[in-house]
Amino acid sequence: MAIVFVGIDLAKNVFAVHGVNEAGKPELVRPAVARARLLELIATLPPCTVAMEACSGGHHWARLFAAHGHTVRLIAPKFVAPYRMSGVRGKNDAADAAAICEAVQRPSMRFVPVKSVDQQARLMVHRARQGFVQARTACINRLRGLLSELGIVLPLKAATVRREAGAALEDLPGWANTVVGDLLSELHRLDERIAQYDRHITAIAREDERAKALMRLSGVGPTTATAILAMIGNGHEFKCGRQFAAWLGLTPGQYSSGGKTRLGRITKAGDGYVRSLLILGARAVLAAAKNKADGLSRWATALEQRRGYWKAVVAIAAVAIGSSDTRRTVTSMTPMMMKMPPTIQASQRVARARVMRPKV
Repeated sequence: MAIVFVGIDLAKNVFAVHGVNEAGKPELVRPAVARARLLELIATLPPCTVAMEACSGGHHWARLFAAHGHTVRLIAPKFVAPYRMSGVRGKNDAADAAAICEAVQRPSMRFVPVKSVDQQARLMVHRARQGFVQARTACINRLRGLLSELGIVLPLKAATVRREAGAALEDLPGWANTVVGDLLSELHRLDERIAQYDRHITAIAREDERAKALMRLSGVGPTTATAILAMIGNGHEFKCGRQFAAWLGLTPGQYSSGGKTRLGRITKAGDGYVRSLLILGARAVLAAAKNKADGLSRWATALEQRRGYWKAVVAIAAVAIGSSDTRRTVTSMTPMMMKMPPTIQASQRVARARVMRPKV
């Protein structure tokens, strides 16, 4: 019988392949396939469903296999583990490939969309920028720690650290002067690099009509808009913006049993980078809401007074991508919508926010 489903356990050099027929019987079991032979092996198979875990290199292999007529499915590793027959103690490459092959056959399985080369390239810009931001934070903290050894205690604010460290530089003895001077130079270099990548992101947003549409939403700027598009593309996997909010971990986790509903903290699932950008945008919206009189601002201000600052921030972030239906904004950007005056767009967003207002 012909092979219908193929599961591949990805690695750097040696891959495991497990294929089954319509009856679920193994027809292709290769526990060790060299990297140079993998594409040749899959290309010789008749068109079938090829499944892999969504890990490093998964999107690259998915594009290659799809070019040979196969239907490619990427699965989150946490959804594969329950289908490993040998459990935790029997984990190996062959067992993982068989578990992937079993998981892809489940009708309720959720899959990760395959990213294009352009999507991954744009996401690289965000990952590199985030790395520079983390390096800058580490450099500032290193400065504060070293200067505290000499009795110079600086606050957390980055601008103050730069100013005070530069002012104290001439009074530092010997090698301390050299070290602090080098750290300040490194800090200046990282500032320039981050500013350069901010310009890259702005240019990407300026060239993409979908990013321009997303930037019409409250609290969404070039960085957030391009990050969302790089992560989900057209967003066809989400039926509504509410699902997107749940995927990002902006909805409360459930601990319900016995007919009693218990909602806990937000799950913080999904990509933490995009979620943090939305939270930062929501904080800006809440700060500006105190000086505005529109419906969304009044609701946000009242929510803060009723439930507290952070719950209001999370609710605003969920509303921004949930009730405004980000998926429809990205996928259904019609000429009528592009010509719609901003005042009408804002009123429609507020109306949707009132209808789908989350309970916090």
